[in-house]
Amino acid sequence: MSLPHSMRALVLETYGQPLVARTLPVPTPKAGEVLVRVAASGVNPLDLKIKAGQAAHAQMQPPAVLGIDLAGTVVVVGPGVDRFRPGDEVYGMTGGVGGLQGSLAEYAAVDADLLALKPANLTMREAAALPLIFITAWEGLVDRAAVRAGQKVLVQGGAGGVGHIAIQLAKAYGAEVFATDGAAKREIIERLGATAIDYKTTTVADYVTAHTDGAGFDIVYDTAGGASLDASFEAVRAYGGHVMSCLGWGTHALAPLSFKAATYSGVFTLMPMLTGKHRAHHGEIMAAATKLVEAGKLAPRLDPRRFTLEAVEDAHAALANRSAQGKIVVEVAA
Repeated sequence: MSLPHSMRALVLETYGQPLVARTLPVPTPKAGEVLVRVAASGVNPLDLKIKAGQAAHAQMQPPAVLGIDLAGTVVVVGPGVDRFRPGDEVYGMTGGVGGLQGSLAEYAAVDADLLALKPANLTMREAAALPLIFITAWEGLVDRAAVRAGQKVLVQGGAGGVGHIAIQLAKAYGAEVFATDGAAKREIIERLGATAIDYKTTTVADYVTAHTDGAGFDIVYDTAGGASLDASFEAVRAYGGHVMSCLGWGTHALAPLSFKAATYSGVFTLMPMLTGKHRAHHGEIMAAATKLVEAGKLAPRLDPRRFTLEAVEDAHAALANRSAQGKIVVEVAA
């Protein structure tokens, strides 16, 4: 197919201001990259923090195209790439941080190592919902904690983006899963196959007693941060219990963890994109996601509303005002 010379894109020109529609040149893939026609872009809380100028760790300076998650079709393969061909439908966490062009544009030249073939049984919109939250769940449960059958896993914030994926991933590995959230989220958690715990009305001691006979959980994945991480240190079992968090901000007392001879791991999903190191592992993780989705063991929960590129501010508002009933996705191209 003949490519256009220019594309529509949304550009962050000033922190704290709405994204601006601009016409930009279609990028040319370099060695190791592919050019993807973007079909959909997943929206994450980090996008809003970057937009507001509150995420220095993401290393994104205006002018910039945001959008971390991508699903689309390969149209050009750069030198040295042999895993993909034009026409392949792919997805991954590919830009929007570290100075890498994001997915709120019609085309993106992305590192092929960050991509995998999209699950055949997901739409582009569904696929774009998965990369960041799945990689974050995988790096905690599989890479750090080596989750396995027979373990008891507690997910803090089980109905959230990372949380609802972590439940499904732990269950796919054969673990018995429990998840905290508010009472209004009980049905979501139970539908995913986990035991729901209302953290607002149940103390840590009470749910540890009720579900582990006081021993504690083998793995606790904190996706909420703050008091939730402190509660995780109390909820984990002694001698080999493992806590991990993808929101380990703030100051926390480690004594409850140390006294149990348990361990803690931080999950910082952006590192391969920011450093350029170990990017192929992200592609491997997404390939694992594809297998799980196609096997019927994993599915993203999407907000039913549809947002176009022109309505991205509405999409961001839906996330900011907490009205989202699942992952928000922006549809970029048909």
